[in-house]
Amino acid sequence: MEKRRRRQDRGMGESKKKKKKDRGMGDAYAKRVLLTAAGDAVSRGIATSLAKHGCRLVLVGDECPLAKTAAEARRCGGGGVAVVGLDFESCDEASVDSAVDRAWRCFAGLDAVVNCYAYEGEVQDCLSISEQEHKKTMKVNVTTPWFLLKATAKRFRESKSGGSFVFLTQIIGAERGLYPGAAAYGTSLGAIHQLVRLSAMELGKHKIRVNAVCRGLHLRDKFPMSVGEEKAEKATVEVMPLRRWLDPEKDVASTVLYLVGDESRYMTGTTIFVDGAQSIVRPRMRCFM
Repeated sequence: MEKRRRRQDRGMGESKKKKKKDRGMGDAYAKRVLLTAAGDAVSRGIATSLAKHGCRLVLVGDECPLAKTAAEARRCGGGGVAVVGLDFESCDEASVDSAVDRAWRCFAGLDAVVNCYAYEGEVQDCLSISEQEHKKTMKVNVTTPWFLLKATAKRFRESKSGGSFVFLTQIIGAERGLYPGAAAYGTSLGAIHQLVRLSAMELGKHKIRVNAVCRGLHLRDKFPMSVGEEKAEKATVEVMPLRRWLDPEKDVASTVLYLVGDESRYMTGTTIFVDGAQSIVRPRMRCFM
């Protein structure tokens, strides 16, 4: 009887340890996250997923489009949701630093930054892109995210807390996912891929990690819409290895969550492709579409 009781006590103790460990794994995701977004389906999916896992969110961008994202994230629970306005097109470095300062004070610091905000522009021949369109694309997709990284990384360094950056890009900016009509947009995303590698190399000494998630296309993206939704849907079975386009609200969020959390603590300078192998079959996609 005594031996049996000891075994039962030992089993209960191990069960308690396991429960405590499981709680710890869940708590690894309870981060304070600055998330830039434009109110699109992809960023809404990421925001709600982070909120469900207990993250406190500061949404940064145009306040009106962010209202719906904020409302959905609040319904998912989490530790709270705040919104900080920032015009990605017209802001300068000082205004980005000010926005980051407000975001930092919302929850007494930050643990991660997820940059989803992007300007896609129109699908057009590279010789038709105007100077104004090119400048806008580079400002929104490269310059402002660079200011954002600088402002937040300095605070991570000064607080000695470290932190994680996650840049969301598309296969249009990757070497293996080129599309016609996206010269400015693809170039801007390619610059982000290089920024991820170079900044990761230099910021690692401050316990700052920098990674990217390169997503595939969904049917509401500009390129599928430019060829026609009916044609794009018809080509799905013939072209897509997984026989479907990206689900914007569900397919990307788990990877972002992983890079924000502590389980990815030894990952930096990496781009993870979440594209259903769209980029691998890209040469076939062009002949079909």
